[in-house]
Amino acid sequence: MDQLKLAALDADDLEIISAHVQDALMQVAGIDWRPAEKRLLIEMNRFVWEKAGGVFSRHNERRRSVLHLDRVLSVRSTGIDRGRKQEVLSLLTIGFVEGEAPSGSIELLFAGGAAISLEVECIEARLTDLGAAWEASSRPVHGG
Repeated sequence: MDQLKLAALDADDLEIISAHVQDALMQVAGIDWRPAEKRLLIEMNRFVWEKAGGVFSRHNERRRSVLHLDRVLSVRSTGIDRGRKQEVLSLLTIGFVEGEAPSGSIELLFAGGAAISLEVECIEARLTDLGAAWEASSRPVHGG
């Protein structure tokens, strides 16, 4: 098995994680804010872009993964109804807006205008694949 394990300690590292979780699908129920631990956990089914090959490749797979965001002081969201636990969100990108170094905001942007904003002491994130891959029924398409 070739499971991905990435860590991010700065904005450049976070961009690499962002590229690997682009088009990840997750249910609202899979977003777990743990304030006592200063941690946000997000369970997701990520599209495996690193194996997708070129435009004409037929190799489309997804993997069950978890994104750990640590050193989180607060979490705000917009466009996400926490009561709709089964609602599926599609992650577009993750970015970092620096505050007084090393603190700042980690921004998760989703299709449809939903977003999660994390105030963090510093960037400390991990992306870990949890199991075997499965064939994805389609490849995400981005307009240009």
